Amino acid sequence: MSDRIKAMNFDGPEYVPVSVGILPSAWIKHREALDAIVRRYPRVFGEQNADRDYDAVGGTYVAGEHVDVWGCVWSNVHTGREAIVTGHPVPTRQAVRTLTMPTEDAGLPHGFMYLRLQDLRGFEELMIDFAEEPPELQQLIDIVLEYNLRQVRLRIAKARAAGAQAGRSLYFGDDLGTQKALPISPDAWRKYLKPCYRAIYGLVRGAGFSVYMHSDGQIFPIIQDLIECGVNVINPQIRANGLDNLVATCKGRVCVDLDLDRQLFPFCTPADIDAHVRQAVEALGSPEGGLWLTAEVDDGVPLENVEAICAALDKYRGFFRNDHGART
Repeated sequence: MSDRIKAMNFDGPEYVPVSVGILPSAWIKHREALDAIVRRYPRVFGEQNADRDYDAVGGTYVAGEHVDVWGCVWSNVHTGREAIVTGHPVPTRQAVRTLTMPTEDAGLPHGFMYLRLQDLRGFEELMIDFAEEPPELQQLIDIVLEYNLRQVRLRIAKARAAGAQAGRSLYFGDDLGTQKALPISPDAWRKYLKPCYRAIYGLVRGAGFSVYMHSDGQIFPIIQDLIECGVNVINPQIRANGLDNLVATCKGRVCVDLDLDRQLFPFCTPADIDAHVRQAVEALGSPEGGLWLTAEVDDGVPLENVEAICAALDKYRGFFRNDHGART
């Protein structure tokens, strides 16, 4: 059994699972120098054998405009970074009344439920809907939920056809928070959105798979709700939520794949990064498990800090083996 599964199940992993996500913009900028760092840390990245195309970018990471299956227009001004939605196909409540879900099967991309509502309506209009609670709000939610349930059934069928083992995690990503709060009240979230995640994740868990959920922004007020919906691994941002809040809401209750502080990485020293990673492991980790660590870097992170991130993850992954002065 892998350390990721053991950590998820609080079953005593040998090491804290770690990973680093490198955005295409970083590969485009740093190229061979970044590749050299990656190859120095096989315990973080795995063995690297194939040549890499540093300019390989696809989808909405390419500069320009892109239209998805819902008709949302994505605009990108920086190849290698993600686009944002600038064209909303149902900007009025009247338009919601005639909306139908796509016939194409586009999977469950990042922003599959709450963010999909926002992309369809636009942020301001959606916030007014949540405040005024017109019937079109529930109509929109029902359409998006029905589509997502169809996509989940297809994903489960494909996973089974590929021979996926029971317990395997299926990934879901939906940014539910802003930098400092939920965009709607926790009560409104529980009324309108919690039933959606419960239905979606209930299908997954009922089929014998685990649920991994990424969510940017401050979400700690609803983490217990997400656990109740079936989340096995939650991927929250440390800065938006605060380490103490994550300890209070998650430790011993759900496995955390902690998103380390991306807003720190471009501006700090390597020593700051080492201290940051150790503090996170000491606070959220335990010999029983319950912690993964992940870091994301783009072209704004200096190479010396990319190296420091990799070195710290490589160092503290063995913290509970007492490999690096751990107080166990």
